Amino acid sequence: MFAAVDLGSNSFRLHIGKHDGESIRILKTARDPIRLGAGLDKDGNLTPQAMQTALACLRNFRTILGEFSLDAVRVVATNTLRIARNAAEFLPHAEEAIGYPIEIISGEEEGRLIYMGVASMLASKERRLVIDIGGGSTELILGHGAEIVHVDSYGIGTVRQSETFFPEGRIDAAAYDAAILAARTYFEDAATPYHPKHWRAAYGSSGTMRAISDVIAKNGIGDGTMSLNNLERLKNLLIGYGHVSRIGLLGIKPERVIVMVGGLSVLIGVMQEIGVPSMTAVDAGLRMGVLWDLELRATRRDRRDQSAHEFMRRFQADEGRAVRVANTAATLFQQLKPESDVYARYLYWSSLLHEIGLTVSHTGFHKHSAYMVENADLPGFTTREQHFMSMLILAQKGNLKKVSDALQDGDFAKAVLALRLAAMLMHSRIDADVSHLRVRMKNRIELELDNAWLAEHRTLSYWLDKERGAWGEVGMDFNVKVSG
Repeated sequence: MFAAVDLGSNSFRLHIGKHDGESIRILKTARDPIRLGAGLDKDGNLTPQAMQTALACLRNFRTILGEFSLDAVRVVATNTLRIARNAAEFLPHAEEAIGYPIEIISGEEEGRLIYMGVASMLASKERRLVIDIGGGSTELILGHGAEIVHVDSYGIGTVRQSETFFPEGRIDAAAYDAAILAARTYFEDAATPYHPKHWRAAYGSSGTMRAISDVIAKNGIGDGTMSLNNLERLKNLLIGYGHVSRIGLLGIKPERVIVMVGGLSVLIGVMQEIGVPSMTAVDAGLRMGVLWDLELRATRRDRRDQSAHEFMRRFQADEGRAVRVANTAATLFQQLKPESDVYARYLYWSSLLHEIGLTVSHTGFHKHSAYMVENADLPGFTTREQHFMSMLILAQKGNLKKVSDALQDGDFAKAVLALRLAAMLMHSRIDADVSHLRVRMKNRIELELDNAWLAEHRTLSYWLDKERGAWGEVGMDFNVKVSG
């Protein structure tokens, strides 16, 4: 049983689901329309009131989660926490409130998860376009069956659109025209990669999309479909009301009216710019995608494995060297007996990617590798995961002062040591099984190795001297015992 929590710019939402054959059955849902995106002040900081409202919601979600026996929980945050200047200050309090780590995901990762959720509901292998209009961003995803072909995230959503063009709930024709024109400017570059020639059906996956679809269908607007013509008819109806407080349409709750007004301008804008004549709203998206991602991870079909290998090959890293370092590092890390296995997979992926910076320069390649991993679009990875891997890769060689604060975490220090030793052995051309090499790390590092290695690989003693010095600079003794 899994839980997905989506900390969106409009609402915080929760899904609890259980894999049931070929589908995931939703057992519990919860939603709180806190409109976090509207809680940013003029400097881009979350206001104290917005943070308190969010924390109250998260405490309530924690109570709900505690009622179920869950195998895994994933909490993802989207645009507002991506851009809030004080997100780092808020995050620890939020994690304490809900009781789980919170992942601030990139727009591209958000799009990937959205598409996973939508594709799980559509059995066909058609070529499709998925549009998700959220409170703070809009994602466009082009896919073929379960596979993603292209994904982009745009910094336009319902919150800012409503605040900018429909202040205090006022609606008029000039404001709507300006809102649609502004929306089109965001999607000008999308006209080519998302042109209708690349797909056969278009779907809308957000709550805003479903609200617009419900209003059109339940109020008998045109033929009841989400065609561009019917969206224009809905726009004219809203203009006729003149203010959100006077809107009396079936299928929309009062608190969601302003969200729909802003979202409609974005939807018309993107459909006009790309050339989408009609689309269908689906009841699936980010949360369902998170649940499927958890299911795939549980069955060892982790998208992050594929991403790491794809990234390694894209930058033409030597796969044989990378895999050798990864396997050696994994063996050494287990010897070091970490308190948990949390870092094991990150160490493996970091090892695969530790030399990709060679495509930039041989000088300081570890710095280039670290930068590339931290800033790349790596499907399946969160910003926090990529930052952690970047630090590991940065620490693979040279002085350790650059990561001295992180070394206070004992398991991180062990992961660094495992990667450094694995890379050292690879550079010394030691291909033998290292399972008999003994390494311990507690108050000091103790390394026991075969004398034959030192005799056969003359550079090994040089690397060990440098390693002793590097660890000594951060206050850790490094002792080597030669046997045999």
